[in-house]
Amino acid sequence: MEWTQELNVLEEAIRTAGAEALRFANEGFETIQKADQSPVTSADLAVNRMLHRDLLSAFPHDGWLSEESPDDAVRLKKDRVWVVDPIDGTKAFINKVPEFCISVALIEHGRPIVAAIYNPSTNELFSAIKGGGLRLNRESVDLRHVSTREQPVIALSQWERQVGRFAAIESVTQHRPMLSIAWALALMACGRINAVATFEPENEWDVAAGVLLISEAGGAISDGAGQALTFNRPTPRYRGIIATSPCCPPSLSQALAILIPASGTQTS
Repeated sequence: MEWTQELNVLEEAIRTAGAEALRFANEGFETIQKADQSPVTSADLAVNRMLHRDLLSAFPHDGWLSEESPDDAVRLKKDRVWVVDPIDGTKAFINKVPEFCISVALIEHGRPIVAAIYNPSTNELFSAIKGGGLRLNRESVDLRHVSTREQPVIALSQWERQVGRFAAIESVTQHRPMLSIAWALALMACGRINAVATFEPENEWDVAAGVLLISEAGGAISDGAGQALTFNRPTPRYRGIIATSPCCPPSLSQALAILIPASGTQTS
C-alpha cells in the first residue's frame, strides 16, 4: 500500500519518542511557562527533537509544523508536511495522569495521509494510512463489535462544561473530562467514547492525526462552525472541533449540530 514506508518510520519514531517521554516522567523533568502561559517541559522539547531527527532524516524534502518548533513559512511551499504535537496533554503529563500522548500526521496537499497517536503510559498506538483503515498496535480495529451504551459518552473540557456551553446535552450524555484532545479523538475513533466537542481554539497539531484516524474509522469531524478541516495553512488554528464516532447515536449527532451555529458567539 502507498505510504507504508512512511507509516513504518513513523511508528518506530513515535514509540522511541514515547519511551523517552516515560523516562522523563520517571526520572524528572523541568517545566517552564511559554509566552501564552501554557506549560512546556523538557520532555516535550526532547520528544520534539527526536521526532524531527527521525522523520526528516528519512524524508528530508518534507516540511515541518510542530507546537514546540518555531514556525517556518517554508512549509507552505511543501507538498508534504509533518504536523506534530510532541506531548498533547502536557498538564496531564506533569500531574502523572496517563492521558498524555504523542500525535503526528503527515499532510499532503492539505489532507492527512499517514497518522499515529501513541499513549506511552498504556502502550497503545493508534495509526492509519489513508484508505487503509484504523489500526491499534498494528491490528485492525473492527467497530462492529463495539457495544452500545444507555447514554453516549462525550469528551468535554471541564471549563466549557462549567460555563454551560454544553448544558443542552448534559441530561442525555455521560461526560468524560478531556485532558488531551488528541487522545480523546483516538479513543473516539475506536469507539470507546462517542463524541468530542469544544468551541475553544485548537491548533492543527492538536487534531491532524485524529482527523485521519476518525475518517478511517468511519466517523465525522469538523471545526466548530461545521466546516471541513484542512492543514498546512498560514495560520494553523481552528475555532473549535466537533467529532462523532460511527457508534454515536443519531440523537447526539443532531444535538451537536444544533449547537454549531452558536459557536460563533463563544469567546475564548
